[in-house]
Amino acid sequence: MGKRILTHADCVLAARRLKESYWRRTSSTSSVLRVYGVPRGGIPVAYLIADSILEEPKHATLIVDDITDSGRTRSRYEKNFPDAVFLSLADYLEPERVPGQWIVFPWEQGEQGQEDTSADDIVVRLLQYIGEDPKREGLRETPARMAKAWKEWTSGYDKDVSTVFKSFLDGGEKYDEMVVVKDLPFYSHCEHHLAPFFGTATIAYLPDQRVVGLSKLGRVLNVYAKRLQVQERLTVQVADAIQEHLKPQGVGVLIKARHLCMESRGLATQGHHTITSALRGIFLESNVRQEFFTIAHQ
Repeated sequence: MGKRILTHADCVLAARRLKESYWRRTSSTSSVLRVYGVPRGGIPVAYLIADSILEEPKHATLIVDDITDSGRTRSRYEKNFPDAVFLSLADYLEPERVPGQWIVFPWEQGEQGQEDTSADDIVVRLLQYIGEDPKREGLRETPARMAKAWKEWTSGYDKDVSTVFKSFLDGGEKYDEMVVVKDLPFYSHCEHHLAPFFGTATIAYLPDQRVVGLSKLGRVLNVYAKRLQVQERLTVQVADAIQEHLKPQGVGVLIKARHLCMESRGLATQGHHTITSALRGIFLESNVRQEFFTIAHQ
């Protein structure tokens, strides 16, 4: 959805709208607005609107944050402090925030003329959380490097899988056997721990007049692998995309992967593979299914 860098004027206008919304929805007759700002982003919002800023939320009439992401912060405060209203500044921007859009507030930006550093700040906070010193020589450039790496690892969000397909009618109209590409490598991250999982995929389809450039099968795999994933969903997404856009007689996908969330934490069970498969169309028939799995396991 792109990035939206806010100015101070944007935030002042949003703060005014937030404050007006609070007074419309509350039945309080008090003229004093007692505000608690959620650390860290809610603190500058509190300074924008507050008559009285509180050190603790228990006496607040209004709890503010700069943005609602997953909703867990909002839910926690609403549960623990039900008498207070919880509002987020980003909900009152003009024009309205596009869902999923990356918002950069003035207090997250670098010096004038520099690119914002909010992604770097996230990494700095992570290093501090695990007990490291972000100013240590070996870690000084780590935030920028890690932000760049994660942008590459999750580049699948910026790609539309429909643009990958380019089929060729010449040569495909008489071909009636499987097209199989074995052991395509992929690298992804699990959405539960953000830990890597990686392995190979075998992708097959039975053409119906149309064939596709073989490299496109690997590209479809990478579009979905370069997003936060679970292996089961990745397998299904690859199969469904090929079935939808190429419209073959059927599709088979088998993925074999190792998961570092299982190998490097908890019981640390190492050396095992997880295998998932998805079959579509004619591949659900027993003889075609058997042929696919025989080829995949050779």
